[in-house]
Amino acid sequence: MMTSRRLPVDFPRLSPEYVRAMLEPPSGRIRLVIDTDTANEIDDQFALAWALLTPEKFEIEAVTAEPFSFQHHGPEIVAMEKALDLRGAMEPGQEKLVGGFQGWVNRLHKQGRRASDLRFTTPEEGVELSYQEILRVFDKLDIATNGRVHRGSPGYLKSYDEPYRNDSVDAIIDLAKSGKTPLYIAALGCLTNIASAMLLAPEIINNIVVVWTSSYPSSSPHNNQPSLNLVQDRLASQLLFDCGVAHVYLPGYQVGARLLVSLPEIEAFVKGRGKIGDYLHHLYVNNPLHDMFALDDTPRRTWVMWDMINIAWLMNPEWVPTYMTTSPILGDDLYWHQRPDGHPMREAHDVQRDELFLSFYDKLKAAP
Repeated sequence: MMTSRRLPVDFPRLSPEYVRAMLEPPSGRIRLVIDTDTANEIDDQFALAWALLTPEKFEIEAVTAEPFSFQHHGPEIVAMEKALDLRGAMEPGQEKLVGGFQGWVNRLHKQGRRASDLRFTTPEEGVELSYQEILRVFDKLDIATNGRVHRGSPGYLKSYDEPYRNDSVDAIIDLAKSGKTPLYIAALGCLTNIASAMLLAPEIINNIVVVWTSSYPSSSPHNNQPSLNLVQDRLASQLLFDCGVAHVYLPGYQVGARLLVSLPEIEAFVKGRGKIGDYLHHLYVNNPLHDMFALDDTPRRTWVMWDMINIAWLMNPEWVPTYMTTSPILGDDLYWHQRPDGHPMREAHDVQRDELFLSFYDKLKAAP
């Protein structure tokens, strides 16, 4: 069991009663910021479009671009390839020693490619690509941005003493300090922008609810390294569970992972539903991660729309059943550690996959 870490700034100490009240499932129209690594794969675009098509539920006050990068996989996949070159084949279980990337390397080699052929987007490139992709989704929906779309952090936190200051961080701070109702932040990727905002203006934790999806349930014994959202910015991820802010944790494994969709479904219910429907269909059949992960036979594969779970909980909490628990510590070892003084948090344990997609497909019928 671990005890709380010392934080670099004095965050307000919110009472458990106050946090629990903030974490009551939302009702009525809510103020919303969507913090998104939109160009990372394709699920963010589906989630963003769904939210923009639901103005009766969401007053979207800002959409902020996050950085993203798979660069951290570079050394792991090179190590795996080297091991395979030396041994010819890995013995059962041995691949765990170099990150479990044997299948990825084998698929690359089957296509006549090497690990050195992969080029990973840098975080700085990722945030610009995400910014441009957000604008593209607004355009496909014929919705004016009205100054609501912001560039975010070009990298990840190096220390809590060096938060980023940029348009996205400033927007989060300004919006959290305004309005008479809580500001919900749907965090669809790494937490760099949100963590920077909280470090620069700790008082905003009084007014925000962070809804984040990543990794394993907080009761899981597994290492959280496989989660891109969590592992890209370890310091920002740790801060969410340490600072006392009201947050809703939506595990990707194996809750969000149930949001699988297939090409026949996309062709039947997405393609042809306005410009956005055709664009989402294009993204599905041209998924950038298919090439990066060297996936073949993609027309018969499904894909997980992870980040739609954030919008689903905010839209109808019954679609994403949750329970109240206490915030664990995310250790430097990337395992969960329970602690006696954890503040309240809400955590998902299930998802009503069909209800979520039925709502999404109905919304697309009205798309321009």
